[in-house]
Amino acid sequence: MTRRSIGIIVNGVTGRMGYRQHLVRSLLALREQGGLELGDGTRIWPEPILVGRDETRLRAVAERHGLTDWTTDLAAALARDDAEIYFDAQVTQQREKAIRQAIDAGKHIYTEKPLAESSAAAWELVRAADAAGIRTGVVQDKLFLPGLRKLKRLIDGGFFGRILSVRGEFGYWVFEGDWQPAQRPSWNYRAEDGGGIVMDMFPHWQYVLEELFAPVRAVTCVAATHVPQRVDEAGRPYPATADDAAYGIFELDGGIVAALNSSWATRVHRDELVEFHVDGTEGSAVAGLRRCRVQHRAVTPKPVWNPDLPATEDFRAQWTEVPDNEEFDNGFKVQWEAFLRHVVTGSPFTWDFLAGARGVQLAELGLRSAREGRRVEVPELSR
Repeated sequence: MTRRSIGIIVNGVTGRMGYRQHLVRSLLALREQGGLELGDGTRIWPEPILVGRDETRLRAVAERHGLTDWTTDLAAALARDDAEIYFDAQVTQQREKAIRQAIDAGKHIYTEKPLAESSAAAWELVRAADAAGIRTGVVQDKLFLPGLRKLKRLIDGGFFGRILSVRGEFGYWVFEGDWQPAQRPSWNYRAEDGGGIVMDMFPHWQYVLEELFAPVRAVTCVAATHVPQRVDEAGRPYPATADDAAYGIFELDGGIVAALNSSWATRVHRDELVEFHVDGTEGSAVAGLRRCRVQHRAVTPKPVWNPDLPATEDFRAQWTEVPDNEEFDNGFKVQWEAFLRHVVTGSPFTWDFLAGARGVQLAELGLRSAREGRRVEVPELSR
């Protein structure tokens, strides 16, 4: 067995996503399983180089996991010959500048979304990366959720017939931060710091809709700031200037209509924090993070609307669970494995900077729709 070590600069590792999903559950998990095995018996061995702005927190993360390679100097990390990949999990406002530095340093780049704060900036990153001849990737983790992988299996198998519509619900109540601590960092609710649920979630909805169903051709969005004041990590009240809820209608190729609600100001009354209800001529499905349930045309009951009598049917019991049929690994780790193979072997990887730019474009057009109160068409974005 040959070990192929690959240095990975992990910037933003002290943040929630950078630490939990990317360092611990992806890169360190790969090391715990002995590396990522390729077809010729070679094993890719990730060598994380931790980068952050807070030396105390960075040192604590490194010591917790027995890592010794860390620095607060991004330029020094990018100058290292043994660092082949740059990964960015910083707040959005810091991302574009750091990615440009990584492009100039000739590193392959993998990043959290959104790729940039505007579609123009995202497109410039696409062009710069193409000119540099580097390999790029943007995290599109929802595609690897067990529930959505089961849904994709149904679509590929023709279960739905002609797909008619998609309804999605995502979100939960994020506490204001006064009488209970908030579950999300305060910058999420300040537009001046790059916050807002449209820019956070519409890039997700773009790739979910395009990869599972069809490209988005138009968007109508209503964005709202339902909770106008919150309390930050230091206990200081601050005005919430970013949208905390978005109600979107997406028109897809083939006449499919998707209505997706995203909110940090809703209380959960569903089985999972995100659910997609798909209706087709031959059957319907409800898919979440892990579960997927179906109802085929042949076994669809015939409910009758009668408001004068209480409902006696157990509607949920009329659906059938889709079996796992395979073991589902952590979605972030699965995509990391695909990107590492892409870098080392050149295997296909479709979720590049251009895919990330499409997500930024949809978020930007969603915000324009909300601002102008109208339907906005989504032009095709391609090289």
